[in-house]
Amino acid sequence: MPRLRSRSRRRGGWGRRILNWVAGLIVGFVVLSLLWVLLYKWVNPPYSFTMLGDRLQGRNVARAWMPVGQIDRDMVRAAIAAEDSKFCAHWGFDEDAIAAAMKRNARGGNVIRGGSTISQQTAKNAFLWQGGGYVRKGLEAWFTLLIENIWGKRRIMEVYLNLAETGLGTYGANAGSQRYFGHDASNLSRVEAARIAAVLPLPKKRGAVAPKGFTRRYGNMIAARIPVVAGNGLDACVYRSGPAPAERPEPRPRKAAPQPAQQPVPGEELEQPQAAPAPEAPAPEAPPESSNGA
Repeated sequence: MPRLRSRSRRRGGWGRRILNWVAGLIVGFVVLSLLWVLLYKWVNPPYSFTMLGDRLQGRNVARAWMPVGQIDRDMVRAAIAAEDSKFCAHWGFDEDAIAAAMKRNARGGNVIRGGSTISQQTAKNAFLWQGGGYVRKGLEAWFTLLIENIWGKRRIMEVYLNLAETGLGTYGANAGSQRYFGHDASNLSRVEAARIAAVLPLPKKRGAVAPKGFTRRYGNMIAARIPVVAGNGLDACVYRSGPAPAERPEPRPRKAAPQPAQQPVPGEELEQPQAAPAPEAPAPEAPPESSNGA
């Protein structure tokens, strides 16, 4: 009997140790993740796991952080139009988009777009790694809830537009603008902002300069949606807690100046163009003689 009791005590002791160890891991992860998110609320993320992957593969990493208050507002609108039209309305997750993605996945085939919001993509870019899997998706959901409640929409958009991959080894809208258009992201045209947004889903395979095929059509569609985002105030939540860039009217194509009519010199008359004589009709040829005779 004493031996049986000692064995049961040992088993119970190991069970409690394992439970305590797991509970300690969970509490430690929660505390560390909270501190990590709080730190990034004021400190710009210095690096990401995606950037580290590029460096390990021998690629250079180009980035140039720019506050959201300086990024052209059309870039924010293009991102919302392309990636998450309900960005200012949802709490981090778009249930309708997730349901649509699940139905599309159930049908099989190549899935081009998922149901991730800008908040989810920001959580992945800032704290996690690329790729799928239930573990990463669960962590992504946790960090999405944290940044929605600790950062707010403005900071989420700022981090997103500075960490999102906009080309091979290029990160952020500002670095993408410098790479593709030769100037920073504070003065983007509507077409330029739309082309950068069109690259976001597949940045390693798409280019914003002279895009062709689907990328060009998708960019044109995003450019057409930008005024809709502006007109409906779908980007208003980004600028409630901070300054917004000045609105710039989209430049219109210049019309050719009309040529002034030629005025006659006093005492002279303008020569009137004479009509060219009609060409004479050629004389009809005689029909060939028949080889059979009359």
